[in-house]
Amino acid sequence: MKEYYQFKNTIQTEKELRSIIGFPSELVNNKAITYLDNHCSTFISKSPFVVISTSDESGFCDVSPRGDKTGFVKVLSDKQLVIPERPGNKRIDSMRNILSNPRIGLLFLIPGLGETLRVNGKATLVTDNELLENMSFKGKKPLLGIGVEVEECFIHCAKAFKRSGLWEPNSWTDKALLPSAAKIIFEHANLPNTSVDSIQKRLEEGYSKRLY
Repeated sequence: MKEYYQFKNTIQTEKELRSIIGFPSELVNNKAITYLDNHCSTFISKSPFVVISTSDESGFCDVSPRGDKTGFVKVLSDKQLVIPERPGNKRIDSMRNILSNPRIGLLFLIPGLGETLRVNGKATLVTDNELLENMSFKGKKPLLGIGVEVEECFIHCAKAFKRSGLWEPNSWTDKALLPSAAKIIFEHANLPNTSVDSIQKRLEEGYSKRLY
């Protein structure tokens, strides 16, 4: 374990922050809109992956991924969209947060595209049967849906993706050198009668049999 690091210099005000970062351009200030236009709807329809940001009433934050077939997030109107909730680990972090604090932030990604779409608004948990039936896959409808009332949306530039090389296969680490999820879970959970192999088998079974 590394020695605890003490931050020596911290920023306390926006004025200090602006003195370092500066101010956004007129283009950046004006690119946000308050509804889903055709461009935003098209982006969402081509996205198979969205990152959801929520927090509870005390401000404790959570970021959670959602992924499915392209266009799995449905745009209902220029102010509404809904995200189907498929089977997961049942921690329901995002959903518990929404019950106490409806504020939500979304980041839509399209593989190979550096620009992303950011959407902010208010969320609610919905169980409308007809709506959920329309988002069924292989005969299985979502457990529920996360409905979002859109308040702000805008395109985010590709600098982070270009710096990281995220979509460039030649920059990816060899799979043999990647962290083992099973080993991490085994050591973090520290449960009796488990092993790295048993957790790996459990993960693989979930991936193959319980995606929907």
